[in-house]
Amino acid sequence: MNKKLILASASPRRKSLLQDFGYEFAVEPSQKEGAFDGITPPEKFAVRCAINKAEDVFSRCDETAVVLGADTVVALDGKIYGKPIDKADAKRMLLELSGKTHQVITGYAIFAKGMRETGSVTTSVTFSDLSPQLLQDYLDSNLWQGKAGAYGIQDGFPLVCSYDGDYDNVVGLPIKRLDSTIKEFLK
Repeated sequence: MNKKLILASASPRRKSLLQDFGYEFAVEPSQKEGAFDGITPPEKFAVRCAINKAEDVFSRCDETAVVLGADTVVALDGKIYGKPIDKADAKRMLLELSGKTHQVITGYAIFAKGMRETGSVTTSVTFSDLSPQLLQDYLDSNLWQGKAGAYGIQDGFPLVCSYDGDYDNVVGLPIKRLDSTIKEFLK
C-alpha cells in the first residue's frame, strides 16, 4: 500500500520546509482553529491545536493517508501571541517583543492508520531593540501578515538578535526533528 503525506495546513512556510526535505505531499488545510483560553500553557495549546488540525483532516482521508498537523505560537512570559488581526495589532506585538527573549513553540501531530505521534519543539528567540524606523519599515512590508508573533525570522529584517534551538521551528515546522518520524509513518 502506498501511503501519501497530507499537510493539514495552508502555511507556505511549512510547505516550503517539507519540499526542501524532498517530500511529495498534498495540502489540505484544516478548518479547525484553536482559540486560546488564557489558561492552557503555550506548549499544550500548540499541541492541542496541531492535534485538532490533524484529526480534522484525517477524519476525511482514506487509510493510506499520513496527516501532519502543526501549529506555531509565540509566547512571552506565558502570554501567547498568535497571528495579528491588523497592522496596529502587529505593531503592538512587535513592541512587546522588542529587546526581549521569547519562546516559539510548534506543536505537531502526525496521524496514520493505527499510528499517532504528538509533541512540541521550543526555540528561544531574542529580539533586537527595534528602532522606530525598523519597526515602521517591517510593518510597511506587510510580511507580518499571517505569522504568529507578527514576524518571520526568515523575512530579511534584523528583528532577531539571536536564537537558541531549531531555526526551522521558528519558521513554522521543526522538520529535522520530524523527518525520521514522517518517514517511519510513510513505510
